[in-house]
Amino acid sequence: MGNCFAQSKKSTAEIAPCDCARRFKPVPVAAPTVRLYGSSSSTLAAYIRFALLHKNLSLQFVPSDNNQSSDGEPLVLEIGSETVSGHRETLLQFIEDKFPHPPLRFSVVDTTPLVVKVTLLQHRSITWHLGRMVRWAEDLSTRGGRRTVDPAVGSPRMELRKLGKNYSQLLEVMLEHAQMEERVVFPVLERADRGLCKAANEEHARDLPVMNGIKEDMKSIGVMDYGTPAYKEVLSNLSTRLKSLQKHCKEHFDEEERDLLPLIEATELSGEQQTRVFEQCFDAMKATHSHLFNFFLEGLLPSEAMEYVDLVTKCSDKEQTASMIQIIAK
Repeated sequence: MGNCFAQSKKSTAEIAPCDCARRFKPVPVAAPTVRLYGSSSSTLAAYIRFALLHKNLSLQFVPSDNNQSSDGEPLVLEIGSETVSGHRETLLQFIEDKFPHPPLRFSVVDTTPLVVKVTLLQHRSITWHLGRMVRWAEDLSTRGGRRTVDPAVGSPRMELRKLGKNYSQLLEVMLEHAQMEERVVFPVLERADRGLCKAANEEHARDLPVMNGIKEDMKSIGVMDYGTPAYKEVLSNLSTRLKSLQKHCKEHFDEEERDLLPLIEATELSGEQQTRVFEQCFDAMKATHSHLFNFFLEGLLPSEAMEYVDLVTKCSDKEQTASMIQIIAK
């Protein structure tokens, strides 16, 4: 994914994995206009709109007159001269057949426990966002705070504010993810083998001061005189600290994925217990998923984002699920 940055006209702040996927398999310029007909309050309509957005298509959503949610009713999807009516699987398959790139799903039988899938996808998003922060800070440091060639980024001070905002959002997600592991995932393993997650918990505690320190560094840069030697030095230090955090996170995630998460299956949780733990994962992420869900999904490839949204739809709290799905279509 990182290889796309040098060739793109977008700023580092704007590029997401889906942009890289589209780069290699673009939709033809003459792609037909797509129209989706359904209720504006329909969770299914929001879900299909999200899928279509990843195909880089020109989408026109035509809301029905009915203001009530109508998820039980089939939607109508019109692509050029072809029309199909149906529910989720029918519509998704039609979209994949017409526009196979980037793929939204992979037809592979996967028996990975749901709680492991949730954790792995969160690792993917955090890793990508943190990598973007590292590249962005390194670019700023290399420029010495000079204005970027992309006017959309704004003045140096405006760019720093954007950098700080993005990091604050990432920090929220990282902290809530760590809490999810400590309160939900690790206890499952600890009940089977006490002390198994001690090192992972200690690593969470180790990185917290570093993460908060980076946030304070960004605040300090924001009030410094632009372009001074001190300003450039702090930028350089910020870039170094972000790289260090990235290295620690990669090592931590690798250890969890190698030494801990594979053991979830060995705990032999019943189906009911697995469902309960899975639900608790999303309860633990409720705060950031309520207002940073799109930010979180930006860090995933289209197929990964669809997989995560599919996991959300498995939650028993349908009101919360509907709220999250509606967010992604806006």
